[in-house]
Amino acid sequence: MSSSNFNYKYTPLKNNKNMTNWSAQNIPNQSGKVIIVTGASSGLGKEIATVLASKNATVVMAVRNIEKAQGVASEIKQAYPSANLDIRKLELDSLNSVKEFASNFLKDYQSLDILINNAGVMACPFSLTEDGFEIQMGVNHLGHFALTGLLMPLLEKTKNSRIVATSSIAHRRGNIDFDDINWGKRKYSTMKAYSDSKLANLYFTYELARKLENKPGAPMVVAAHPGVTSTELSRHSFIFKTLIPLFAQKEDKGALPTLRAAIDPEAKSGDYYGPDGFMELGGNAVIVKSTPLSYDTAKAAKLWELSENVTGVKY
Repeated sequence: MSSSNFNYKYTPLKNNKNMTNWSAQNIPNQSGKVIIVTGASSGLGKEIATVLASKNATVVMAVRNIEKAQGVASEIKQAYPSANLDIRKLELDSLNSVKEFASNFLKDYQSLDILINNAGVMACPFSLTEDGFEIQMGVNHLGHFALTGLLMPLLEKTKNSRIVATSSIAHRRGNIDFDDINWGKRKYSTMKAYSDSKLANLYFTYELARKLENKPGAPMVVAAHPGVTSTELSRHSFIFKTLIPLFAQKEDKGALPTLRAAIDPEAKSGDYYGPDGFMELGGNAVIVKSTPLSYDTAKAAKLWELSENVTGVKY
């Protein structure tokens, strides 16, 4: 893998060998694997956790709402009585919570095979995280940036480990204002802020892949997006809440790009998975391309430096 892999232009992929009807059936037995899924108490996270638990992985459900997660765990156990689930508190809008989660996890586990950074917020009213970050950038990018950095020593110790970042087709409208990342100077646009945070997820993926490319045994870093999927994520947007159910795919289908990114033996660092249908709104899980802006190495490096500075987590 070379840096040039991250600079091609956005064009639909034609005759992609990956255009197969990939499904959860393609996932082999995951016995012995430890997998963290953030936001595992609802939506895509719940679906991802369910599938991986059904494949005998130890699934660590990193969640904000413990009670809700317990209900989900009960559902999973009912379907798969031998499921191995570990529910742990994680609030991505609090660096203290992220640090506490990571510290406790590192004490309790000797390996971490896959970290799936799935949790997120979308189109919510303006607010700031506990640490003063705009809520969507804070939760969707900075919280996961800190979490991944704190867990990196264990990921590096675990053979063939993998990190999966969850982006969105909304990244296409993103263009981060580095001088006003917390929206203190501009009129707040919740969808623009969301798009920026999803672009940040790709900057993170591609930059981390570059940083690790010459490091033997380093974790693989991949990204995915679910297309348009009906989940609780759209609850703050009237338009999305109204229109998405009309044309969205179901959660089991929307989870497949993330699952394939996490499991596919053919994956390479810097790959980006999404649906293969019209405008990537839905379809089979394949490798797709993100926008030219997402491959801007200077902007990715700038975001990386900013992220380390504001979170205090250095890789």
